[in-house]
Amino acid sequence: MVLRSDWSQRNCSMARGLDILGDPWSLLVLREVFFGNGRFDAMRSRLAVADSVLTRRLAGLVESGLLEKKAYDDGGRARQEYVLTPKGEDTLPVLNAVVLWAEKHLPAPSDQAHMYVIHSGCGQRTSSADTCTGCGERLTAANTSWHSLTRTDAPVQLSTAA
Repeated sequence: MVLRSDWSQRNCSMARGLDILGDPWSLLVLREVFFGNGRFDAMRSRLAVADSVLTRRLAGLVESGLLEKKAYDDGGRARQEYVLTPKGEDTLPVLNAVVLWAEKHLPAPSDQAHMYVIHSGCGQRTSSADTCTGCGERLTAANTSWHSLTRTDAPVQLSTAA
């Protein structure tokens, strides 16, 4: 996905990664899919984003191999939802790092505007993006929950690759 220019062939790994993950809308779309919210209308509503912006980000994430479309029946017609691929699931430490950095360094506008990374295995909040600081186990989508106080009173188990 192109940010401002095509960085996909740069000699710098960070530049190539930012070519795909450097757009805030893309990270927020991935957040929604990790939360199990992969249907277009649900994402559009949760993100309060224009159809054209969401359509472009979803297409870019599919083209980059982070998401794939999966058919579902809404009771009358076949539709598509977006699910993580293994490559998309591997973005978890990046999203965790953004959450942890923001919680540590940026003031929350309200008491509800917090999000925590929780290792489901031991039930502890962690301050590491890839390893539980409570028990030392490696964090994966299968053993990690996010607790967004604006969403729910309880942590939400993350979605994994299809």
